[in-house]
Amino acid sequence: MATIHLDGMRMEIGEGATLASLLPGHPKGCAIGIIRPATQEKTATGSLAISTTAGEVTIEIAGMDADLIQSKETMANLALHWGDRYAAAFGPFPSGIHPIRKPHLYERGDVILGCGGYEPSRSYLIFSKSRHSADHGADESGGIIGKVVSGRAVLDRWTTGDRITKIEPVISWADTSRSFTTTDMNLVPEDGTQVVTRVEIMAQGYSPERITTEAAGSVEHMLLVLQRGKFVAGRATSTHIMDPHLAGAEDVPKEFRRPRREGTVTVRITGKSAGGIYIYRADVPSSLVHSVTGQVVHGIELVKLAKEHDILSVRVLPGRIDLLGLPLAKAQEITAARGVALKADKTEGDRIVVSQEPGTTLDVLNERLVTVTTAPAEKVIDIELDDENAPLSCEVFRRFTGLKEHDAGMMPVFFKFDDVVLFKPAIAPGTKISPENQPVEEVPAAALAITNDSRKGAGLVGVRLVANREFGPTSEPFEGTNIIGRVIDTEKLKKVRERETVYIREVRK
Repeated sequence: MATIHLDGMRMEIGEGATLASLLPGHPKGCAIGIIRPATQEKTATGSLAISTTAGEVTIEIAGMDADLIQSKETMANLALHWGDRYAAAFGPFPSGIHPIRKPHLYERGDVILGCGGYEPSRSYLIFSKSRHSADHGADESGGIIGKVVSGRAVLDRWTTGDRITKIEPVISWADTSRSFTTTDMNLVPEDGTQVVTRVEIMAQGYSPERITTEAAGSVEHMLLVLQRGKFVAGRATSTHIMDPHLAGAEDVPKEFRRPRREGTVTVRITGKSAGGIYIYRADVPSSLVHSVTGQVVHGIELVKLAKEHDILSVRVLPGRIDLLGLPLAKAQEITAARGVALKADKTEGDRIVVSQEPGTTLDVLNERLVTVTTAPAEKVIDIELDDENAPLSCEVFRRFTGLKEHDAGMMPVFFKFDDVVLFKPAIAPGTKISPENQPVEEVPAAALAITNDSRKGAGLVGVRLVANREFGPTSEPFEGTNIIGRVIDTEKLKKVRERETVYIREVRK
């Protein structure tokens, strides 16, 4: 018999027991953290995290004992004493420096130990805000004791009344046990091994006792990215891992800005990676381009061990409440189980939810009420999309029909003739639709297509109810046609009218 710790729980396993036998329901392809017996330790990095009333900076210490500026006597006196466009000084406090009367050249971000009136009893911790030459009462070396490595914008925000509230070493997690991640379910854990199978995240603003909505929009984006229970580590650095699979989002709200501690989860709100979800494995300062969306409450070891391209099993609390595309009866069942009242516009007959208010999970849970708009089932057309052969075109289609955020979307009927129905989603000008998955010999009946950039009608979506060897579903030649999937409910298409808005629902294989 061997003893292991499985997600924090001690358990006895038989000789030769594999991960497969211990975890029969583990999601296929998701990495598992293996921490071999107990040589996990923490080590100081040579950096200090300095918390101030205007934000946090991290400095890399050089050439001094950091104990001086972390002492209780020093900390009690670290208020902003003076500041100008060149530097800001916190103090005074006593030190043992030997000042000389000589100016030195300083760069932005330099951290200087100097003194006023050349008196060591009135020493200051000075932050250089721009390149300048000055006599700060430093010693022969110029008194540079470190360099700001993150949070430089904070230097420009300090004003009268600000002070340093905490100075602590930045700790890195060091592992000397040959710990690793694996997807090999035939691995046999040895005695004393810790096995970590998943990451659990508590959303910002959510607790079983109380719900707040200061980050409701950005939390909803996180819930969307992670709703299938997987975090794909598209990037892995010393400070974070990042899931980029909805990066490029244009409408992530800027909501909740806080320091990013170990285990903090954020969404980037601007730039090329906007919409990417980050989990931090080291402390870094807050950022203007990140909104905090949650905190890891289990599985930080797995986060720290994750390699680029690892897929992690993840669970977020609370689960997302997205009712779009569901039969009304199913939506009522879900909301009842979550303790939420549901108010529908109509209840008679077979109806599908096509919109909900509020639109975010935290707002729904906070109000304990959701109002939904429904459509008759015969007005909701089911489709399948072909991500394998037309990933870029499917992404464009989802983005402009609402299917990127929900399982139900909508688009207006543009034209209808013979066996062809054309739709015109509101695709933004300049959206690129490159040729992709073009038909060769024949377009099958019920194929769903979008016109690519080789034709003037780029962005037009169409369905052809019968097979055709000459033109695609949007009545363009094959070279102008990208096949993006198929329509399941072709009979319903026969009843639609021009200028009518139809609802579509994505059915996943």
